[in-house]
Amino acid sequence: MEAWPDDFRCPISLEVMTDPVILPSGHTFERRSIQRWLDGGHLTCPVTNLPLPPSPSLIPNHALRRLIAAVSPSSATAAAASPVPAAGGGDGSASTREAAKEAATGSPSSVQALLRLAKSGAAGRREVLESGSAAVLLRHAAAGDDSAARAVLLLSLDGDDARVGLVADGAVDALCAAVARGSAPAATALTSLATVDVNKCTIGAHPAAIPALVALLRRRRGADRQRREAATALFELCKLPENRRRAVRASAAAPLADFAADGSARAVEVLGLLVKCREGRHELCRVPEIVSVLTGAAGSGNARAIEQALFVLKWICSESSELAVEAIKLGAFQLCEALVNDDNCRIAKNAVELARTLEKA
Repeated sequence: MEAWPDDFRCPISLEVMTDPVILPSGHTFERRSIQRWLDGGHLTCPVTNLPLPPSPSLIPNHALRRLIAAVSPSSATAAAASPVPAAGGGDGSASTREAAKEAATGSPSSVQALLRLAKSGAAGRREVLESGSAAVLLRHAAAGDDSAARAVLLLSLDGDDARVGLVADGAVDALCAAVARGSAPAATALTSLATVDVNKCTIGAHPAAIPALVALLRRRRGADRQRREAATALFELCKLPENRRRAVRASAAAPLADFAADGSARAVEVLGLLVKCREGRHELCRVPEIVSVLTGAAGSGNARAIEQALFVLKWICSESSELAVEAIKLGAFQLCEALVNDDNCRIAKNAVELARTLEKA
């Protein structure tokens, strides 16, 4: 037991974990130990002492469990005795290993074979994950292979356990490198991984993740898909308050406003998240033509864009009387009058609140 690494031990029981799970704080514990901690009425992470959400989810840490099993003789024997289900009949696991071996040599055809297997359904995705081929796909994705990035995206659709496992296996490093190369599928894969709260923390804290997405957002000519996927990834990540501040520090406000001016409702939605933090409001107030962009979005006819544009206008006009006066000159009052009775209650509510803010200017 003394030879086991500390990372294999539960921080509570100090024993080697057999069923490791991840708290929203990002730390891993033995399921029984952390469940006893939570059942005892504790509302904080035992490691960081930071508060936890009510009834926090316990996400299985499959990557760590596989690693512990790999060095445990009894676990390895049990794993060897359990056959891996094949996708579509035949010796699927053998074919997966062959494809992975060939892919490691740089063969595009084998990456395509793994992609087809990932497309084949849940059994195929499980086969790729359990064979260790995900690491091969991540290497190819980092090198700029969009087929590999699409395969990683498909693997992430296998549920929250798969998403957490991919992040533990180094998916964020690989996908950030791919996004930096301009890969739209890699940005989509980051969006999928970020749907798990604990992954939002991990991805947002990665020094290259949000800056790479912002750089992708700045692309203009012929990059509509890249900008759309980057905005969607930022939207998912910025549901976590700390990531909003990270996006502001990465100078996301101006390119988001540019994309909103080009008609992107998703970009307006991300602005609606950034404006919820003080740093975001201050940064948005400095973006050139921001009032013109938002009033245009508020009159666009897209319900999502209208709702969030009114919301952002209300906040920045409450921060700056100059912007409030500019909004009035651009017809924001008349816009509010037209929307206060809208069937969408959120649009109507935001229109009323914006009008009240403008009245104080």
